[in-house]
Amino acid sequence: MPEPEPLACPGGADDAYDYIVVGSGAGGGPLAANLARSGFRVLLIEAGGDEDSYDYQVPAFHPRASEDPRYSWNFFVRHYRDETRQKRDFKYREREGGVLYPRAATLGGCTAHNAMILIYPHNSDWDHIATLTGDASWRSDTMRRYFERLERCEYGDRDPASRHGYCGWLSTNVADPRLMLRDVFVIRLVKGAVRESLRTLSNPITRLWRKLRSDLDPNDWRLVKDDVEGVCMTPLTTHQGRRVGSREYVQAVAALCPGRLTVRTHTLVSRVLFDEANRATGVECLAGAHLYRADPAAGSQGEGERIRLSARREVVLCAGAFNTPQLLKLSGIGPRAELEKHGIEVRVDLPGVGENLQDRYEVTVVNRMRGDFALMKGMTFRPPAPGEPPDPAFREWQQGTGPYTTNGAVVALLKRSTEDKRAPDLFLFGLLGNFRGYYPGYSQDIARDRKHFTWAVLKAHTHNTAGRVTLRSSDPRDPPDIDFHYFDEGTPDGDDMAAVVEGVETVRRMADRAGDVIAEEVYPGREVSGREAVEAFIRDNAWGHHASCTCRMGPAGDPMAVVDSRFRVVGCQGLRVVDASIFPRIPGFFIVSAVYMVSEKAVEVIVADAHEAGAS
Repeated sequence: MPEPEPLACPGGADDAYDYIVVGSGAGGGPLAANLARSGFRVLLIEAGGDEDSYDYQVPAFHPRASEDPRYSWNFFVRHYRDETRQKRDFKYREREGGVLYPRAATLGGCTAHNAMILIYPHNSDWDHIATLTGDASWRSDTMRRYFERLERCEYGDRDPASRHGYCGWLSTNVADPRLMLRDVFVIRLVKGAVRESLRTLSNPITRLWRKLRSDLDPNDWRLVKDDVEGVCMTPLTTHQGRRVGSREYVQAVAALCPGRLTVRTHTLVSRVLFDEANRATGVECLAGAHLYRADPAAGSQGEGERIRLSARREVVLCAGAFNTPQLLKLSGIGPRAELEKHGIEVRVDLPGVGENLQDRYEVTVVNRMRGDFALMKGMTFRPPAPGEPPDPAFREWQQGTGPYTTNGAVVALLKRSTEDKRAPDLFLFGLLGNFRGYYPGYSQDIARDRKHFTWAVLKAHTHNTAGRVTLRSSDPRDPPDIDFHYFDEGTPDGDDMAAVVEGVETVRRMADRAGDVIAEEVYPGREVSGREAVEAFIRDNAWGHHASCTCRMGPAGDPMAVVDSRFRVVGCQGLRVVDASIFPRIPGFFIVSAVYMVSEKAVEVIVADAHEAGAS
């Protein structure tokens, strides 16, 4: 495997920051690092800390990481405005007024607790943006080079036709297929998925040949451009069995470029500052730990010190689909009526800020096996307590091998919910454990025993655009109100529901094809049968974890556009947004790959604009 390109950082610095980047996740972390490597002086601001832990490092512990109080911001969101409908979801917590939506406040943002799955977006996602904005640089064949730039593929053969990246900063791997040979139950479940894949593929001989040609790799360019469906591998952002993400890249560049990249943690940005010409000049912040009230330890260390930080060139917001629109509104950029309601002076009346909130629809089907998984024998799914010997899988992980080097997914299937779909819109994957969605304590329940297997159904290219992020108050420490307005409460369109129903029926067929290793379906249970009952189950219990699109990109003259195709906030100067909020519609299956790519594109755009303006 070739070595990555050596990091380089131009010398020299002065007393002013050229750029302030707010948020260190998949958008902000790489952006700040790449701007520093491009010769600029950059301040990266993160509301959380940079604590390390086994929960972060061990891929199999990602559920624990999402509930680790050192990292957690626990948003509670609504799926329905209607209280009666909302209460039918067992995950709903009336006291908090919503369903848990874990976010991470730490260096690396949500790349510090996600499941590390890196699936390339669909080419139609990029082509749609190019057509919408009239900016050809967003065309899919051009966007691929950003993926090649950031990826360091550490699996498979180095085949130029795959258009993988081999010298980037983000390592990608797949689980060792030999792990499944340890467990006959896993082998039977995988065989069931393969049988279902061959049964449902349109033109199966041609599509299977294309998949074998590229080793079942969903990120291989040949599969991407042909929109191939069927059983596939699940690429993960890991290196030598450990999680990697934007955190490692930021830390490497900060160490290499101490005069160019400064990372400031435990700093909550409260608003963007402007001059008389509406140019962003910096940010106002509250310095201190655990200040945001989504933090389970909020208020434990006071109210923070108010400070101001200046940027010579630009401020870039990368705080995510919930917090970026909140910050814009707190800064006077958003719907006039909402800002005036909270006593905020209106700087730019942008009605699209906080609107167009989108997400996946996801549900799971959980089976109880006829015995324990042999692969899980002795696994505690936690770090050893002080003085306690590590479990056998943890010892393997310390050597860079074993089941803890994976995220628990053992098989995945790409599928079109109907034959007329241009690209697969269902991602179906099987995981060891009992997973029914997000609620307080869910991470302990997943692996409470060794005899449950979960099929997860993820619906991509959803049509519901009715979700909203609105201010709860003008206090920057208060999380906003978040309502997704699911299914018919938002966009009356039966296509999404029909697709998820097809996903549930497909994973049930895969379970049936696994033979007698499954004792019973325990969630929702086979008594939930027939179209009407399955729809009710989905409507009551679906969730998502890829919030996006709340500061959507659009062409000039679009009244709901928040940013243009160069990431610039409409009506302002020196202010951009680079995160999941900018997409007009939610891309691909797992959104982190698309965010990483737009971060790479954004640095190219920002550097070009700086040079045109005369960078010093």
